[in-house]
Amino acid sequence: MNRLHKKFKEEVIPEMMKQFEYKNVNQVPKLAKISLNMSVGEATENKALLDNAVKEMIQISGRKPIITKAKKSISNFKLREGMPIGCKVTLRREIMYEFLDRLISIYIPRVRDFRGVSPKSFDGRGNYTLGIKEQTIFPEIDYDNIDALRGLGISIITTAETDDEARELLRKLGYPLKK
Repeated sequence: MNRLHKKFKEEVIPEMMKQFEYKNVNQVPKLAKISLNMSVGEATENKALLDNAVKEMIQISGRKPIITKAKKSISNFKLREGMPIGCKVTLRREIMYEFLDRLISIYIPRVRDFRGVSPKSFDGRGNYTLGIKEQTIFPEIDYDNIDALRGLGISIITTAETDDEARELLRKLGYPLKK
């Protein structure tokens, strides 16, 4: 069992039950999944850029991503329906806890001028999304082998019904939210 998962079971669940006065352990919000998404807009002209993005996503997540395709055509962007434009991967169970542990302790602190992440990125249903501007904060990525700086979207999906519950869950897990 991962260090973060163990902390969730032993510390977070009892604290959340006391704080929110849950009557059952199953009412305590949990992490459902973490979704990583990388969009490569230039892939319409150069397919090699998408291949490199897939390789980087494999290095970051440890899982093979699926290729996302355009849902509709947009002539101004020279985009046709069905063209590959990005990749995404969904992490669950132990892999999810392992990734979140590395995100909290290694990746996020490597961001320049880091003072915590914004507490305003909750969606109203207990899910949190973090945007990373460049993939170089991940130590798995070799800086000499990247062809372009790419952003990455990380969505942390919880079973919490409100943002307050999700905020408290992430805070107790050690997620560096600003006050």
